[in-house]
Amino acid sequence: MSDVKLQNVTKRFDSTLAVDDVSLEIGDGEVLGIVGPSGCGKTTSLRLVAGFETATDGSILYDGEDVTHVPPENRNVGLVFQSYALFNNMTVLGNVTFGPKMQGVGKAERRERAQELLDLLDIGELADRDPQTLSGGQQRRVGLARALAIEPRILLLDEPMTGLDAKLKQTLRQELGDLLDELGVTTLYVTHDQEQAMSMCDRIAVMNEGVVEQVGTPSEVYESPENEFVANFVGTSNLLQGTIRDGRVDFGFTELDAEGLPERDDATIAVRPDDFTVGEGPITAEVQNLFYLGEKVQALATLDDGTELTLELDRHRDSVSVGDALALDIDATHLHVIRQ
Repeated sequence: MSDVKLQNVTKRFDSTLAVDDVSLEIGDGEVLGIVGPSGCGKTTSLRLVAGFETATDGSILYDGEDVTHVPPENRNVGLVFQSYALFNNMTVLGNVTFGPKMQGVGKAERRERAQELLDLLDIGELADRDPQTLSGGQQRRVGLARALAIEPRILLLDEPMTGLDAKLKQTLRQELGDLLDELGVTTLYVTHDQEQAMSMCDRIAVMNEGVVEQVGTPSEVYESPENEFVANFVGTSNLLQGTIRDGRVDFGFTELDAEGLPERDDATIAVRPDDFTVGEGPITAEVQNLFYLGEKVQALATLDDGTELTLELDRHRDSVSVGDALALDIDATHLHVIRQ
């Protein structure tokens, strides 16, 4: 396995700045996720690591070796793309053994390696099948086995669960997460699905308009977003204005203890929907809309001063209708001041 470094990497396509002075490090055996909206530069970053694009400025290193200008076929990376891109003129086993064959691995060894991976991914019985006869989830597993069969230095996953139904995504997310833990392969995982990244990655890099806004563990990024973009993109945040003085925060509509928060006259404070206590407290908000999401109910509400809030309700306990007045309180221990 390898560690990977992007050092002040910039990529321009004519007048378009796709990646802007990005520095990232993926530790040996680490799974790093890159999340962000469409067009933020996350797939371009992956293509730069793979060698399909060449950096305009900056360097890409594998284990300290500069590979910025090394062609992709000489980088020994495993790739799983949004499209399955399986060879339909080969069996499943033929697809998985193709890479090792190109590397000069002997027939017996490459077949054994391929079968072990197929068994590990619970599709060993499909070895002789035509890929076109497989389901989307099965094809995705074959693509992953093919990427791993070359024993890559780095595994690159670009939106690998796009187009799959919700139940299959959940199943594959758990299987893939367990597999990456077991194999210990250095992995770059690009996705717009923050839930996938949060559950599967050791750390997450949040990108926006070609820039890395924050890098941290899933809990660090969620609990302590560095700016408004991260607070709004990763999960849902209520960004409230307040004044912090003498261990107290004054929101205008209520005051709370704020021990440990930096003193500021004009602070932007992130409050997650589940940091509100619903049903009791000094704050009153009127429900404007309700969204039933199965495991929870999301409510949009407004305060007397017009401030809009997003709340999370207990679907079993909180019987709420549009127009109801809700009593609220805020768990002050989870307040986080956004960097200005």
